[in-house]
Amino acid sequence: MTDSRMFSRLLATHLIRYAVVAILLLGGLYYAWTTLPSTTPSRDQREVEALALVQSYQAIGHPTILTAMNEHVRMMKDRGQGVRLGEWRVKHVEGDIYEIRVQLRDQGVRGQWFEREFIWHAHLELKKVNAASLPADGVTPKAPDVEERTVPSPPGPSKS
Repeated sequence: MTDSRMFSRLLATHLIRYAVVAILLLGGLYYAWTTLPSTTPSRDQREVEALALVQSYQAIGHPTILTAMNEHVRMMKDRGQGVRLGEWRVKHVEGDIYEIRVQLRDQGVRGQWFEREFIWHAHLELKKVNAASLPADGVTPKAPDVEERTVPSPPGPSKS
């Protein structure tokens, strides 16, 4: 009988050890899944240039769009609210125009979650960035209207 007790005690000890290891592995995987950034696929040189153009473009109230996005994330975390900035995605549209997207999920003061997608179009030849979504429009300054700047008012009396 002592052999069967010893065997069952040994089996129980092994099962507990395996359960602890499994729980630790699952916890590590969950941590990596929720906090570590995922790897991004390799990009060609034009996509890298378009992403850099958007991220380094001036933002409203901040030196760059990337700084504005990171500052928003930092402020939300400082307030104890949940926030997650997704990965920057680049897609070729046509010619020298690329579309850059990033999703931002943040938690409101009442606990509800909001998800916004920021979209910009990068014109590599012109070195110009245009907001292509309403959230991106709130970050990107408006360029002065070219026609108003270049067309002088006609001389002489105005016709009414």
